[in-house]
Parts: sequence; structure tokens; C-alpha cells
Amino acid sequence: MQQLGTLGVTRGTALYVGALIGPGVLLVPALAAQAAGAASVVAWGALIVFAQPLAVTFASLGVRHPVAGGVTAYARAGFGHRAAAVTGGWFIAAAFLGGPAVALIGGYYVADLTGSGRLVAAAVGIAMFGGVLIANAFGLRVSSGFQLVLVSVLIAVLALAIGVALPSSATRNWHPFAPHGWWAVGTAANILVWLFVGWEAVAQLAGDFRRPERDLPRAVALSFAVVAALYVALAVATIGVASQTHSRVPLADLLAVGFGRAGRDATAVLAVALTMGTMNVYLGGTSKLIASLALEGAIPRALGGDAHRSVPRRPLALIGGVGIAVLLGLLLGVSSTTVLVRAVSACFIAVYLLVLAAAVRILQARGRILAAAALALTVVLAVFSSWYLLVPAVAAGAALAIDRSTV
Repeated sequence: MQQLGTLGVTRGTALYVGALIGPGVLLVPALAAQAAGAASVVAWGALIVFAQPLAVTFASLGVRHPVAGGVTAYARAGFGHRAAAVTGGWFIAAAFLGGPAVALIGGYYVADLTGSGRLVAAAVGIAMFGGVLIANAFGLRVSSGFQLVLVSVLIAVLALAIGVALPSSATRNWHPFAPHGWWAVGTAANILVWLFVGWEAVAQLAGDFRRPERDLPRAVALSFAVVAALYVALAVATIGVASQTHSRVPLADLLAVGFGRAGRDATAVLAVALTMGTMNVYLGGTSKLIASLALEGAIPRALGGDAHRSVPRRPLALIGGVGIAVLLGLLLGVSSTTVLVRAVSACFIAVYLLVLAAAVRILQARGRILAAAALALTVVLAVFSSWYLLVPAVAAGAALAIDRSTV
């Protein structure tokens, strides 16, 4: 029988924090500071405001539809079966491309900090990807416990980095406030979006909360508070330390302010925790989504053969196989992590657009208003995706073709 009710507020919060604070935090805050200077703090504030209706909307949808299908269930409730298939295609494409890209980003960070080369980066990336697959193969209880450990390490090291850097750097580099003009704030916001995507990741696991109607909103609220506090402090510290540099390891520079070489070495541990934490959430959630779509006949039913498990292994094996192939392609120079990150962001923006539009239709009163606000803001973000929107367009076509062939 399926093991339900394995998640409470603490583990649910750990999953959300792990989904939101990913490897992007290793580099993205410094890129935003370099793009807009001290004015990048305005972009941080705007995105925190944007995240509020987004978080509340996904919490409301999770309580209303606490099922394994998550985002696909929301799309189905709003627009029907084909919309669910398309949403599932976007989410699966993001997982297929994003997992390997994130693993290699973490691998290169570790390699840079240890003075190693491409071979070490590849080995670390593959080891992290494999480790997360194994943790999820043992089920949600093991993977959520694993996540709790990773998030504890993450918060401790980030808090330490910020705590040692702020006293000496909090007042640096604030003048001029907008050295590259106010338009650069929009550029910084577009860069920072990567750090605010993740509220949909735990949607697939809503049915695994012991009491979704109570525990899910509390987990969302607590994770939002933790993430917002860390992000505000990180924004200020990064402006003081990294806005005038072009370092490849800016978070390591932050830790080095107070701890020297030992601080830089500690960032290698943080890179592993960030990378594995993000992959852990998305791989488990995507496995459940694939199994759910298989049971509905949107994709081959064989993939739903062990859907009763808290983390189905057949979809997990598929994700692992595709992920290794993509990793090898990256190492051979077929594509780059930058291209894949932009493609994944476009897929998630497409998911948000359709799911938030569905939320406007199926939620009521305050929930509908918040969903409409989040939808309008997401439309603005979509404009900056430019030609990368072709990726979700192709994924949508493939999803519809597979759906028709399995009917």
C-alpha cells in the first residue's frame, strides 16, 4: 500500500527551502549586483513581493487538490485533459534538462574551489546526481530526511557567510546607488528570477502531508519567512563584497571575508548541499508526476506500474537515464549549462502561466485575486525569456503527440 502522511511542517519546510534556495545562490546574487550595483536590492525586494501571491496560490491549490499530479491536476481542473498533458510535458522537460545542468554547475563550483579540472567537475556532478537518485529510490521518508540534513547545512553555512561579511561590508558600494541606471534593475530582476522559482516543486507531494489543509500552508509560510530573511541579508552582503568583482566563486569570497581559506573551502560543502537539495526535491516530485500521468494514460502506462510507492522507481529510472545522457552531452560540448538553465526557466515560466491561469478559474475570492496578480507578474517575466520559449513550445507539441498515441 502507498505510504501516505509522511510529511509534517518541518520536513515540508525543508523540501520547500531546498527547492527555492538552489545552486543559483552560488553565483546569481553577484551577477545581479554587478548588473545594477546597490540598486539590485530593489530587484530583490520586488521579487520577494512577487513571490508572496505565488506562494499563497500554490499553497491554496495544494490544499484544494492534494494529489500526486500536482501542477497537472491544477491545469486539468481549470482547462481539461490536454492542458494537463502539456503542463506535465513542460515540467518533465524542465526536470530532464535541469537536473544534469544543476549537477554540473555544482561540480564546477567544487572543482574551481579545489583547483581541480573538468574531470573532477564531471565526477562530482555525476556523483551528486547518482546520490540523489539513490536517496529517492528508498522513498519519501528517506529523501525528506536527507533533505532536512541538507537544508540544515545550507542555512547554517549561508547564515555564517552573511554573519561574518555584513559587519565589515554592509556599508560598502552603496554610492552611487544606481551606477548603471534604473533600467538595470529590471535586468537584475530577470537574473534573480532563478532564485524565486520552486513553489510548484512540492505541489506533487501535497498528498503526502499528514494534514495538507493545515501543514501545507504552514510549511509554505515558514519557508517563505526563512527564504526572505536569508535573501535580504544575502543581497546586502553581496553588494558589499561582490558588486565590484567578476569572481567565478562570489559566495566563496563572501565566506573568505571572515574565515580566509577555510571559508572558501566550506563553500565547496555548501555547493554540494545546494545542488543535491534542489535535485532531491525535483526528482522526487517529477517521479510522482510521471507516474500520475501514466495512470491517466497521458504517457505509456508502464511508467505508472509502481505508482503506489511514495517515490515511484520506474519514472526515477527514466529520469536517471535521460539525465546521464544529458550530462554526457554537456561534457562533450553539445550544449552548455547556461543554455539549459535558460531553457529550464522558460519551461517553468510556461508552467506558471498555465497553472496560474487555471487558478484564476478554480479558486475563489482572495485566492483568485492573488492568482491573477501572480499571473500578471509572470507574463512580464515571460517577455524576458525571448527565443527560449521555443523549448516549452516543442515540449508541448511532444506531450500532445504522446497523449494522442496512448489513447
